[in-house]
Amino acid sequence: MERASNRSYSLRGNRMTRAQTLAMAQSWDRYAIEIKSELNLNQIFPEKTKVIMEIGSGMGEATAQIAKANPQVGYVAVEMHSPGLAALLILINQMELENIKLIREDATYLLANHIPDNSLDGIHLLFPDPWPKNRQHKRRIVQSEFIEMVGRKLKPGGFIHIATDWQPYADWIKVRFDKSGCFSGGVVDRPNWRVLSKFEGQGLRKGHQVTDFKYTKN
Repeated sequence: MERASNRSYSLRGNRMTRAQTLAMAQSWDRYAIEIKSELNLNQIFPEKTKVIMEIGSGMGEATAQIAKANPQVGYVAVEMHSPGLAALLILINQMELENIKLIREDATYLLANHIPDNSLDGIHLLFPDPWPKNRQHKRRIVQSEFIEMVGRKLKPGGFIHIATDWQPYADWIKVRFDKSGCFSGGVVDRPNWRVLSKFEGQGLRKGHQVTDFKYTKN
């Protein structure tokens, strides 16, 4: 699969703080996964009960808190923004976490080319860019093709959990999953494991309604 011309993420500035630069220099090799061929994430965490892929971990705050609360689970944070990955490395070191690995890659490309079918226990897609303008909708990560691919990569009974604070995107997500025969599920209450991040808190203060979805592979 070629890299999509319509990226589902926007490349922000890669300028890092001194602490972030130091974290990348000292800890990247320890926690990063370099993609060379097919990647079985369960082999990276052989002692964990399951492995969850975090698509778009942002500045890492939520990912670190979730991993700390669930040490029996392995988490793979997939993110393109270098300062965000560096910020997560700082949190990993501060919180002494041993159940997170990092991948700097486009998640759609990674899934299509390097993740075996029927190999993932779950995927977290928390607050993906809603691309609100009509002409931007083709850049939303949740498309019918993406849903089909996720269905192939998840184990039977595996799940994808999505959260968004943009109601039109929530409607978009529901319509496309409802059309898929691969999944069962829909809107759910906010789970206990999904910590309230600064980003979500800002949205709530602006009056945004957060919608959580959980879809399980049939």
